[in-house]
Amino acid sequence: VQLQESGPGLVKPSQTLSLTCAVSGDSITTNYYHWAWIRQPPGKGLEWMGDIAYSGSTFYSPSLGSRISISRDIANNMMYLQMNSLKPEDTAVYYCAATYRPLWGGVPTTASSYDNWGQGTQVTVSS
Repeated sequence: VQLQESGPGLVKPSQTLSLTCAVSGDSITTNYYHWAWIRQPPGKGLEWMGDIAYSGSTFYSPSLGSRISISRDIANNMMYLQMNSLKPEDTAVYYCAATYRPLWGGVPTTASSYDNWGQGTQVTVSS
């Protein structure tokens, strides 16, 4: 599986961020795969933001609440992240990632659960 993120790079505070993850090598509907957005602020650790499962079900980090939305385009094999009300502390490298997780394994909510990663895209929130 190969993943490639793309996005605006620089966003102003209070605006909405939109990121795209292009997936190749496998379908985003392949059974038991989870497709996540993970970020890493400067000098900090990796933070799982949320994911969309092969079924289309979505799971979000409670810390981000209703600020984020993850969706997908099955026809084009792409995944999207939207995050509103951006703040300077949202400045980070944003990654899309994928992993296989059978039903009994639960939802993979840690960055270490994911074994396929994109190269990441820098997002800076600044006026």
